[in-house]
Amino acid sequence: MPSENDVIWIGNDHGGYELKKEFVRYLNEHEYRVHDAGSDGTQIVRYPHYAVHVAAEISAGRIRRGILICSTGIGMSIVANRLKGVRASLCTSTYLARMTREHNDSNLLCLGGKVTGVYEALDILETWLNTSYQGGRHDISLNLIRDVDNAISEPESWDFFTRQTII
Repeated sequence: MPSENDVIWIGNDHGGYELKKEFVRYLNEHEYRVHDAGSDGTQIVRYPHYAVHVAAEISAGRIRRGILICSTGIGMSIVANRLKGVRASLCTSTYLARMTREHNDSNLLCLGGKVTGVYEALDILETWLNTSYQGGRHDISLNLIRDVDNAISEPESWDFFTRQTII
């Protein structure tokens, strides 16, 4: 069950419009608060605008998790992962949705509205929403991801060639 303060932002382009409608219906039925930040039809639009809009909310810490849908999910995930603190995961199965939450604490789910069927996509969404981050040994990798985020913002702070973590 979602917390009272949880709002899930969902962004889409024309290729993700139909699946977005299904997701909004599902999220509303399961008492999630939803902010629709996507296109409102199937007329061609450019996905980077929507990816940045949702990913920026996560990067700024204003929301915890979001969803992006384009035709394949690839473009959205590429753009979203350029923003600091965003861990966007393109998921094509429930297994990937579970693993990215458990191991990577994924905060942005990306899907392909033209390549994943509605029922499979709803299963992926449900799994992603209801799977918790495991922590433990996975914290090591998340801390390294944060180091990379910081290095991109301040490249002189991280030596890419000599930095080693042994565990």
